[in-house]
Amino acid sequence: MTSAVVPARGAHPWAMLVVAVYAQTSTTVVLTTPAFLIPLLHTVQGLSLAQAGLLAAAPNLGMVLALVAWGAAADHWGERRVLVLGLLVTVLAVIGAMVVHGYTALGIALVVAGIGAASTNAASGRVVVGWFARERRGLAMGIRQACQPLGTAIAAIAVPPLVASGSVLPALILGGAMVLVACAACAIVIIDPPRPERARIEGVSDSPYRHPTLWRIHAVSVLLVVPQFALSTFGLVWMVVALGFTPLAAGIVVAAAQFLGAVGRVAVGVLSDRVGSRLRPLRWVAVAGIVALLATAGSGALGPGSLGWGIAAAGCYVLASCISVADNGLAFTSVAELAGPFWSGRALGAQNTGQYLGAAIVAPVVGALIGLVGFAGAFAFVAIAPLVAVPLVPSARVERHTD
Repeated sequence: MTSAVVPARGAHPWAMLVVAVYAQTSTTVVLTTPAFLIPLLHTVQGLSLAQAGLLAAAPNLGMVLALVAWGAAADHWGERRVLVLGLLVTVLAVIGAMVVHGYTALGIALVVAGIGAASTNAASGRVVVGWFARERRGLAMGIRQACQPLGTAIAAIAVPPLVASGSVLPALILGGAMVLVACAACAIVIIDPPRPERARIEGVSDSPYRHPTLWRIHAVSVLLVVPQFALSTFGLVWMVVALGFTPLAAGIVVAAAQFLGAVGRVAVGVLSDRVGSRLRPLRWVAVAGIVALLATAGSGALGPGSLGWGIAAAGCYVLASCISVADNGLAFTSVAELAGPFWSGRALGAQNTGQYLGAAIVAPVVGALIGLVGFAGAFAFVAIAPLVAVPLVPSARVERHTD
């Protein structure tokens, strides 16, 4: 096989990328909406923060339960079917969330919504890998990975005013309508990428997990998700409580970090295309993450009571946040390429499952660290994660140059 992907008649890779990005952006809105309902659920409807937090976590539970299964389905039945079916399940689950009574039933509906939304993670990634040549995949996957901060930003901006009346229905309608449009768009635009016949590929049935490379990339990704979620979870409260920023100013800094992080994912993807490797830039990102986290911790320790150091700490936070999300597209693309066309769905599902499980323990562990050693000390401890990740990144020699 050559490095060029020749589109079939009627296949438009860039159009499919746009639809894939919109599909995952829409499911991200559904997944993140419950988190932005917490103020309403707590202050207006009387739920405790623990109860509201459980509802916010419900879609992510569904994601973890279904990621590998959707990936296996994409391996066997194709990307288009999985996307359309998964998005349809999401729409039906959102409709269920709108009509059920009681918070337990609402939580179950949100879990099912997460199960459906998980389909976009593995299947949309396979569309990108299948239709874009290796020398364009980094750029394409970087664009695709930008949909997650974009979806979060849409929910953050839209949900609070939509629920100002005291009802969660307008917010649920927004996410459901977006997913319904995405379902129709996938049915019309997405075409399953061509894949070679199994009989013509030696060892195609062999699991790529017989070798340690994918396991190491999964481990690296779990470690590098620690600074990402530590910074995104505690950045705003750190700037307000420890550095003396107003909530508005801190929110602007966090929003800027999200936006620049999305841009950074695209830029790092382009870099990986230029150097012809995903793993070398992945190691560079891990090393840069160590430096950025230590700079954030150091300037943060000097920040209280000092305007200059406070501004420097905010700048280091933005830089560290951008670096902390830059690895996602690199690892995702590398996993898909190394797993091959008949295992990439399951491998991508395993990749995301590990990251979500790793992220689940970040908030309580880092929160406990902050209580013991303060914000600056906790951020310094978090730098241990990328430090451990650096030697685990496989050598670029293991990368298979396929399309």
